Amino acid sequence: MRNAGFGALAGLAGGLVFGEVMVLIGYLPTVAAIVRTDSSVVGFAVHLLIAAIIGSVFGVLVAHQRELLFWGLAYGVLWWFLGPLTLLPLLLGRPVAWDVATAQALVPSLLGHLAYGAVTAGVLALVSRRERRFTPGLLVRAAASGLLVAPVLGSGLHGMLVGALVGACYAVIFGDPREGGGPALIRGAAFGFVWWVLAAATISPLLAGRGLEWTPAAVRTAVASLPGDVLLGAGTALLTGWLGGLSRAVFSDDIRHSLEGRLAGGRVISVWHGVVAGLAGGLIFTGVMVAVGYLPVVAALVGSESAAVGLVIHLLISQLVGVTYAVFFRRRSFDAASGIGWGVSYGFLWWVLGNLTLLPVLLGAEPRWSAAALAVSFPSLVGHLAYGAVLGLVYQRLEERVGPWHLTRSEATAARAAARREQTLGAAPALWSLITCVALLIPILVS
Repeated sequence: MRNAGFGALAGLAGGLVFGEVMVLIGYLPTVAAIVRTDSSVVGFAVHLLIAAIIGSVFGVLVAHQRELLFWGLAYGVLWWFLGPLTLLPLLLGRPVAWDVATAQALVPSLLGHLAYGAVTAGVLALVSRRERRFTPGLLVRAAASGLLVAPVLGSGLHGMLVGALVGACYAVIFGDPREGGGPALIRGAAFGFVWWVLAAATISPLLAGRGLEWTPAAVRTAVASLPGDVLLGAGTALLTGWLGGLSRAVFSDDIRHSLEGRLAGGRVISVWHGVVAGLAGGLIFTGVMVAVGYLPVVAALVGSESAAVGLVIHLLISQLVGVTYAVFFRRRSFDAASGIGWGVSYGFLWWVLGNLTLLPVLLGAEPRWSAAALAVSFPSLVGHLAYGAVLGLVYQRLEERVGPWHLTRSEATAARAAARREQTLGAAPALWSLITCVALLIPILVS
């Protein structure tokens, strides 16, 4: 009951913010129609009641979670699907609205649900006093990381300042989770999406005097900055973690943790696991590339137009990406679900980094970040998600077969179970869910 009460209070706060959005988009009469009226006042009251109820459910569901922001965002997307696309039409006597045209028309509601989830999670974290590691040194390190990553993306002075701000916000919100390079990449990519919603889709039009511009057309225009924000977030998070590890290695006298990692061994074997898993994922991805006729484009990297050459290059790249997965996600997946979760998230990140950014740059063109380019690249996104799922699953299965030499089978199983529980109590499942939702929302945002 205590968690439900906190959740209801947080849900009311989120509902107030979301309510302002509903006033601006004129959606309150539709909500009021649930109780057979068209009064905006009644609609606002019904909206707040619903916000408190689903907030109380959220409070119970996340009672034991250590981080709430990404859980709140994923919860907001879930209720966008369950609410205006499903339950609301049924309550009004209409069929469910599971089509792209209706979903696109409800993009303002989607962003409002994201705002609801973020505010609800933030207030709940505040009232429940969840702890996080935060130091002034972390703030400096994260801001410097964002400042260093921004020029890599071709940003000027303004972009560098934005990068520093992104890093500072990352440090303030998340503290120092000390979660390893792979999870940091995915966390940063998800934070990049959050930053895009906040900055490009919300604050930028407000500062330009255009008001809250959450129309489908405005969001489609703002999508051009989404890939850059995703890469900025991922790079900032990764570099922040690396700098933190470097500072601990240089200034710490306690070497037990580093020795423990070395004694566990298996890094060379892990790389080979990455090669095999990457090849398996690449073979699955090949079907998509053949279907859309993309192999000659890949062959152009070596000055050829042959589909056979493109297939060889594609499989080599698949194995190389598999090796990077092994480097970043070694001992981060403890069952099939976590393997697929990390793999799909990594596949999405490589769609942004590879297909939309590196491939066109290597072919002498600009990054393909426009809404039209994202729409055309959607089949490639599906292939990258399938590649990531197979990559993560195969790697997890291979890694599971080779436990640390100093543990018995029962000890290794118990250690995996404990690590899986720790991962579940963190933000990992919410990250996988949110990244998957972002990938599935691409056609709605750009069509």
